[in-house]
Amino acid sequence: MKITWFGHSAFRLEFGSSVVLIDPFFTGNPAFVGDPEKAGAGATHVLLTHGHGDHIGDTVSICKRTGAKLVTNYDLAMYLARQGVEKLDPMNTGGTTDQGEFSVSLTIAFHSSSELDANGVSQSLGLPNGIVVTPKDKAEPVVYHMGDTDLFSDMALIDELYRPTVAMVPCGDRFTMGPRSAAMAVKRFLPSVKTAIPCHYATFGLLLPDASGFVKEMEGAKAKVVVPEKGKAFTP
Repeated sequence: MKITWFGHSAFRLEFGSSVVLIDPFFTGNPAFVGDPEKAGAGATHVLLTHGHGDHIGDTVSICKRTGAKLVTNYDLAMYLARQGVEKLDPMNTGGTTDQGEFSVSLTIAFHSSSELDANGVSQSLGLPNGIVVTPKDKAEPVVYHMGDTDLFSDMALIDELYRPTVAMVPCGDRFTMGPRSAAMAVKRFLPSVKTAIPCHYATFGLLLPDASGFVKEMEGAKAKVVVPEKGKAFTP
């Protein structure tokens, strides 16, 4: 599997014939470097953790351009269907869906999920989620994108159920976990994880400017920390 981080919580997974985008916030993302069309090229699936604009990002344009299937919670899927997304596979927390070469499972996450309508009124877009991508090829890693979340002890159950070996871990503080709680999540509750990838930092001034705090808190952990170069694919 090749993994590319585009800044914030946006990732691209490439394995087999699948090109999976998670939370593809490219346009308007201050941390994004590159060409949005190239970043989304060839996408077969778009997976969304929740309904905030910095996670929905370019979903509609990508799905329209590539024909990618959108997989997310039911409320958010219906919201984006009204914006022109045609291929949908709606689900909800605790469910698993078969996507051909892999399955998608939605876990709990502690955050919020809403957007402002044309009148400036907040509308709920379902519950926030984490996402587990489980390839059918056992040689590929199981990936757990935590979404935006606080630390919670039931991450241990997520580890027991899905055995993720790669985790995308939000650590920018204020809106998600900070470095200490993010590191505790991996070290205490996710023993299956071999590679921890920090995310959701340095995008806006309100977030921590780098992942150094998480790296320091992870010292001595069994999992290795990979701080990717934005836009450059790597193999975990």
